[in-house]
Amino acid sequence: MSDASAAAPLTLTQLPLFPLQTVLFPGGWMPLRIFEVRYLDMINRCIKAGAPFGVVCLTEGSEVRRLDPSAAPGQAGFAAEAFHPIGTLAHIEQVERPQAGLMLIHCRGQQRFHIRSSRQLPHGLWVGDVVLDPAERVIAVPEHLVSTRDALQRVLANLQEREPSSMNELPLQPPYQWDDCGWVANRWAELLPLPPEVKQRLMTLDNPLLRLELVSDLLDRMGVER
Repeated sequence: MSDASAAAPLTLTQLPLFPLQTVLFPGGWMPLRIFEVRYLDMINRCIKAGAPFGVVCLTEGSEVRRLDPSAAPGQAGFAAEAFHPIGTLAHIEQVERPQAGLMLIHCRGQQRFHIRSSRQLPHGLWVGDVVLDPAERVIAVPEHLVSTRDALQRVLANLQEREPSSMNELPLQPPYQWDDCGWVANRWAELLPLPPEVKQRLMTLDNPLLRLELVSDLLDRMGVER
């Protein structure tokens, strides 16, 4: 195999997409409640194939498919859905089926991807041809950001003490990578009450050190003690 072909970006075709009003970060832990037919079918197929799906953040529309209120009388149609062109692969790690027509899943964020093209199938599911980003490089937390990392460790310790029964629903899940700028920045970004647009911008940053520095600035603005 030539060096050129070895370095070619990995592509996925017909990747099922799940548009949400939030952002999944690489390494993140996301619980999802699945009840729409289009997503029940998608998740079942992913489970059977051991395949991931893609999480993308909505820019227009809602997570649940709705009728278009502006449609002319007698002309049923669905409201438009649009989403950012950069998302994150999600791998399903836990599945519960408490009743017919309902699935509770937990998935973990993997690589980021860029959407080259997407289309919506007749039953409403979006699929995309995507290019996977390379795995993010690990950059050690520098001295001037150690306090930001230590503050996150304290948050985790407090949550474990106060709400041990709900830990499986939180984005802070092992394996912990406390000396990785990207991992620490991602976990803070998931926990902070930031608008989806801000989280999306943080997720798409290629420089993990810059991402952690921006998160540290946000903590200062919010008055979070470190």
